[in-house]
Amino acid sequence: MFYGKGRGMSPKSESPVNIIEKKYMKISTLVGVFLFVLIQPPCRAQSGPQPTLPTTELRIGTKKITAEIADEHHERSAGLMFRKSLATDSGMLFVMDDSGPVGFWMKNTEVPLTIAYIDPAGVIKELHDLQPRNEKPVPSRFPNIAYALEMPQGWFSKNNIWPGERLDGLPKAPGR
Repeated sequence: MFYGKGRGMSPKSESPVNIIEKKYMKISTLVGVFLFVLIQPPCRAQSGPQPTLPTTELRIGTKKITAEIADEHHERSAGLMFRKSLATDSGMLFVMDDSGPVGFWMKNTEVPLTIAYIDPAGVIKELHDLQPRNEKPVPSRFPNIAYALEMPQGWFSKNNIWPGERLDGLPKAPGR
């Protein structure tokens, strides 16, 4: 075939069949992506409290605590969101996958809380009061936090419990 001026296709042009195939592939890909998105279950924001989690009994000296155990990512993410109250001497224990610095916020949390950041040996390193619905994270100052215990605000001070005290009954964190 002659590729001279005005005589058909140049060596760099594509055949009409290749152009049609490419357009068909683009359209097929777009339809496939659209169908994939269409059949996905909707992502829903959490709109209510998570079901009550399994509990454990913790002790700090002679004081006993009933703590729900949040040891899965989705449980830690939901935490105490949308709860209206906590029972006496009850809270939520967050078991981290790995020890390290942590931070908690109070998004969608109605109950004022105090959080204890706890090291792998069970020693309370820090206490922080958390305000309802405050979305600003409260980071740990210590880099080796393995657990966090949320209790009603003021519970630790009312029970004369301070940083340096040790919790007994902590579950073993995954990976430790």
